[in-house]
Amino acid sequence: MQLLPFKSIHFQATAPGVRVLILGAVHGNELHGTHGITRVVSEIDAGALAIARGSVTFVPITNPKAYALQQRNGDRNLNRNLAPSAHVTEYEDHVGNWLCPLMAQHDVLLDLHSFQAQGKPFALIGPRNNSDALQPFSKAAIEESLVARLGVERVVYGWLDTYAVGVAKRRERMHDAANRHTIDPKYGVGTTEYMRSVGGAAITLECGQHHDPLGAEVAYRAIRNTLAHLKISDETDPNPAAQMECLRLAEVIDRDDAGDTFAKSWTSFDAVAKGELIGRRADGHALQAPANGRIVFPNALAQPGNEWFYFAHQDARL
Repeated sequence: MQLLPFKSIHFQATAPGVRVLILGAVHGNELHGTHGITRVVSEIDAGALAIARGSVTFVPITNPKAYALQQRNGDRNLNRNLAPSAHVTEYEDHVGNWLCPLMAQHDVLLDLHSFQAQGKPFALIGPRNNSDALQPFSKAAIEESLVARLGVERVVYGWLDTYAVGVAKRRERMHDAANRHTIDPKYGVGTTEYMRSVGGAAITLECGQHHDPLGAEVAYRAIRNTLAHLKISDETDPNPAAQMECLRLAEVIDRDDAGDTFAKSWTSFDAVAKGELIGRRADGHALQAPANGRIVFPNALAQPGNEWFYFAHQDARL
């Protein structure tokens, strides 16, 4: 298979300003971002949208192999354990060696995705400002201000630290795991986590279900709003969302056995009450909600030893 070359499109204004990077198709079957990027680039080329200050770099297809295969991954998930690699063994290592230096040249990242189940678009942001060893961060205000203007009304945070706790539990159970990467805390590092590690701010926008006809419009509007809010364009800064639901990931639960089953067909962000049955282990042990909250990212097809679902609760951060 002849793969597409890596491609980025860069627009640089003469006036100084923020340097923003916008990614599409990190997963090859998630194309809303690609379509939104293509539309905005066409408008810039036609003179319908001016880049007034700073710069914007677009990557319409971040993972060309996965895109060519029309599937989520090439050899592995690009959005896990992302870092430059001196020992290239998988195609995504090539992508990382090109993409990570590109991210380091920018101030803000907007990574555009879509999801499998039905549901409304939502965004993920990083941690509150902190000096912890796992993910020290000082630019929470930038992410919080931008996410409120992307055009969605739900935001989730707490990914990396929740994932790290889950990995520690997984390591206790899986000393001889065939896939050693699943017990490495760095496996939780994707595009946004890497961007924060090199000093930037970053947001993942899930634009809707993969085939939602409105998903490309969500991506397009988010790009335009980002350029306006960061003053890269001279368009009016959008008003923040009147209502923003904020959820804090609190726990990740792995599927331990192929016989582990959900009590019902859960959809992401379904509400659960304390004590409500979520699923049962293969041995019959009941998994119940530890408190009132939400089921997030349920995956009935998860392989044993991988994330089965997350539990989240309401948070007053935004």
